[in-house]
Amino acid sequence: MTDSAINQLRMANQQISRSTFAKPSALVAWLGAVQGQDFPAAKWALGLRLPGTTETVIEQAIADRSIIRTWAMRGTLHLLAANDVHWMLALLRPRLHLLSAGYLRRYELGAATLTKSYDILVNALRDGNELVRTELKRALDAAGVPVHDLRMNLLLGRAAFDGLICCGVRRGIENTYTLLDEWVPLTKAMARDEALAELTKRYFTSHGPATLPDFVWWSGLTMAEARTGINLTKAQLIAETIDGQTYWMAQAGPVVPDAALAVYLLPSFDEYLVGYKDRRAALGALDLQQIVSAGNGIFNPVLVVDGRVVGTWKRTIKKDTVSIDTKLFYPLSEAQHEAFAQASKQYGHFKKLTTQWSLDSTQVG
Repeated sequence: MTDSAINQLRMANQQISRSTFAKPSALVAWLGAVQGQDFPAAKWALGLRLPGTTETVIEQAIADRSIIRTWAMRGTLHLLAANDVHWMLALLRPRLHLLSAGYLRRYELGAATLTKSYDILVNALRDGNELVRTELKRALDAAGVPVHDLRMNLLLGRAAFDGLICCGVRRGIENTYTLLDEWVPLTKAMARDEALAELTKRYFTSHGPATLPDFVWWSGLTMAEARTGINLTKAQLIAETIDGQTYWMAQAGPVVPDAALAVYLLPSFDEYLVGYKDRRAALGALDLQQIVSAGNGIFNPVLVVDGRVVGTWKRTIKKDTVSIDTKLFYPLSEAQHEAFAQASKQYGHFKKLTTQWSLDSTQVG
């Protein structure tokens, strides 16, 4: 299996080059989780994979509580399907607690402070309240809970890890927070091995071909837990060894479309890149720093052709238009120029804006 074959299978399995879902919640469930700290990017990550949909449809799925935005894999914000959020958090919680333990000690946020903060959050958010960060900060501060420095971040994150809160509907550009059990009633608990097997199957089905280290990176589980997950799901997966690395994927391979001419505008932090520890297949000869903003580690939106990253792009939104400008690392063919125009129009449709675009044809590097 070549890098090109890996890319084509990943593009298909991730629903980029083929789309088999109609509802955002079904797509999120298929992917297992979708990186969500950059909310506009997370919405486009779904829109890209649901041709013809609009940003309003994605936002409505969150308002309808079929998609939940909360801290999950690796302690970062993700989109999860409502039916998955409780069992996934229960599975990941030991690792999330370990991830936050050192920070909690450093900032003197002990068990008593956490318990007190949880009581305050419940009182503030009960009966369907959705409050922004500053409102919760005032409530905690008034009760004597320390919220300076990084303490507010740590308290909100730990409350989300413990399944107490999740994000509600955005208020303008601000996140709101609400009680998870009111937002999504508790579903039947899964046994740990059942949950581990389900998460493993979801990842390798939607992200495969992928390696054990890729799964460990994406999930935040330990190497031992990830190995157990693979052992539990081996009957539903196939393996192929390439250059000494074992790649796992779903047993039934998809029909892979010819993506040689297709151009895709992927958002920042898209699962196609962030979902793997080893990104060499998609990057080719490029260095990761060419697509990551210097100093802050933010993944830039990228252009992908035939599974390979060929450039970055940015948008500029005005009243009724969105302009898309690019920085190309490799020149595009005339047919690919047309495909880029179509991809730009898809983004404009998603935003319900008239699209303008330009291609920087300068080859870099």
